[in-house]
Amino acid sequence: MSISTFTGQHILSVNDFDRDAIQQVFDVADKMRPYAMREKRTTVLDGAILGNLFFEPSTRTRVSFGTAFNLLGGEVRETTGMSSSALAKGESLYDTARVLSGYSDIIAMRHPAPGSVAEFAEGSRVPVLNGGDGPNEHPTQALLDLYTIQKECEYHGGGIDGLHIAMIGDLKFGRTVHSLSKLLSKFKNLRFTLVSPNELRMPDSVISVLEDAGHQIRITEQLEGSLDADICYQTRIQEERFPSPEEANKYRGRFRLNTEIYTKHFQSKTVIMHPLPRDSRAEANELDNDLNMHPNLAIFRQTDNGVLVRMALFALTLGVEDLVSRYEKDVVWYTNKHQETM
Repeated sequence: MSISTFTGQHILSVNDFDRDAIQQVFDVADKMRPYAMREKRTTVLDGAILGNLFFEPSTRTRVSFGTAFNLLGGEVRETTGMSSSALAKGESLYDTARVLSGYSDIIAMRHPAPGSVAEFAEGSRVPVLNGGDGPNEHPTQALLDLYTIQKECEYHGGGIDGLHIAMIGDLKFGRTVHSLSKLLSKFKNLRFTLVSPNELRMPDSVISVLEDAGHQIRITEQLEGSLDADICYQTRIQEERFPSPEEANKYRGRFRLNTEIYTKHFQSKTVIMHPLPRDSRAEANELDNDLNMHPNLAIFRQTDNGVLVRMALFALTLGVEDLVSRYEKDVVWYTNKHQETM
């Protein structure tokens, strides 16, 4: 996707983005920070409606899309769960798209089947943003992850080119690492250490993308030795993608990270990332609570950045990215609260 073609376009895959398009999203996301921080508000999308269609369980992604649209002044209509939709009655994705796109100005959608959001988009009369299609892709999560990586690097005085990134956990079913890897392939001279059980290794199709881009890849089943990784990106065992909970339990808790393990294997500046939700059950404990106050734990900065990136995508696809400040207003509720405590 070139930076001149966002308006009216679907956001279905990270394959649509080159480095210029990525940077365009990030530049607009930077401008959204005052609105996300409630320092100002904008009504640039006053009267616009987001159809937030989530046919698979979600908390952060669904609420983040809705929040982002509300912060731009728009309204949100939601459908959650397959059983509560006409899809449960046998309606096709095409028919659903034709109908619901008549009620919306833009649609964010999650569905458990790979390729389903693209199929839906074929019938939609408005732009569609992919909020995750099964184990396939999660482009907006990948963009917010990459945006977080860029911000963390800037804090340490560097950039994305030349980084060493360790990806750990369920790399087979973890769609976030698939999409993030494809975005990272657009950058230069990266090193990847892929840590997972052999049964849950990164798909060959994703590895090929990284290799074809000239990046170095090391594949291992063990978290061992001293890794000089700049980024540690950990993933949850994707229980919902396994044929049974018992099958997922074979791998649960295989890779845990706490302060002791972090200190043993990573640099003092290694950034810790996770797409969330992290599995905090005792048998998994992917990221221990003793890391909660660690300055390098970026998981909550990731979720905050998700709102910025999704605001940027809404503004770009609806063609209002240059109008946001024109419809800017004071945040009355914050000002009143602040004055009462003076």
